[in-house]
Amino acid sequence: MSIAEHIRPALGLPAIQTLAAADMAAVDALIRRRLSSDVVLINQIADHIVSAGGKRLRPMLVMLAGHAVGGAGPEHHQLAAIIEFIHTSTLLHDDVVDESDLRRGRSTANALWGNAPSVLVGDFLYSRSFQLMVELERMAVMQILADTTNRIAEGEVLQLLHVHNPDTDEAAYLRVIERKTAVLFAAGTRLGALATGADEAVQQKLYDYGMHLGYAFQIADDVLDYSANADELGKNLGDDLAEGKATLPLIHAMAHSDEVVRNRLREIVQDGDASAMPEVLAAIHATGGLEYSRKRAVEYANAAEQALDGLPETDAVAALRGLARYAIERSH
Repeated sequence: MSIAEHIRPALGLPAIQTLAAADMAAVDALIRRRLSSDVVLINQIADHIVSAGGKRLRPMLVMLAGHAVGGAGPEHHQLAAIIEFIHTSTLLHDDVVDESDLRRGRSTANALWGNAPSVLVGDFLYSRSFQLMVELERMAVMQILADTTNRIAEGEVLQLLHVHNPDTDEAAYLRVIERKTAVLFAAGTRLGALATGADEAVQQKLYDYGMHLGYAFQIADDVLDYSANADELGKNLGDDLAEGKATLPLIHAMAHSDEVVRNRLREIVQDGDASAMPEVLAAIHATGGLEYSRKRAVEYANAAEQALDGLPETDAVAALRGLARYAIERSH
């Protein structure tokens, strides 16, 4: 019997959510308890963004990584809440920087309450996450999360440097993804393993899985910005273009178009001209930009699955494999 025949089939998202349901209910209850503040506006804004839906993918990864290497409990719930607080704070800050007015089909906090309250509540969530970290009294956890939040902040600034920059190439784009998205996925999966007591080699496997998954997830997200149904996506199609962000489908199109089209695309990126979306889509389709980007996302998803090789073939590992597939197959 081959090794492949020992591998359990990857689980679909509904089965993964069912598997994680009890843990996620505990995480959600902890999040809501620890969100509370005696400052009313903090409660209003925090509740608005935390209640906005979403699949709680990052905290779910903490729980599944713990179960993948032996089990998970209250410490994992706290780590999962920390990861979600960090993620939520970055969303608040991102929406202000990007001047976004729609997220997950709802008005953003900055659209409802303004930029200053959104930034400050983002700061509250960051600092609340550090309070939760300190309670765990584990220096290794503090080190991982301090390094991760610092990398995320670098990613925010790095992305800002590439806004309206038509010279952004694939390598620069991937550096932004690493810091803005992948490091938080990787921190979550590594912490899940760490809290279960896994050794360094196993922690590294789960870290590598999370890192590759983060790349796959974000590249697939950027493909959706040029190909999804706007109602399903829950945000305005072409937002990246309006913000002057050159993501992989457009980067590929610029690199593989003739000089006339390339110069026009450069101009569109510099201007953040969302009205030029038909031209951009035409260039992306002509150069196979969506197909190329999907192929890169699949490569990262495959690498994420391969990182799990050697772990016991449990339901949790099948769920992690399923999330790698889900990252590249979803429609929103």
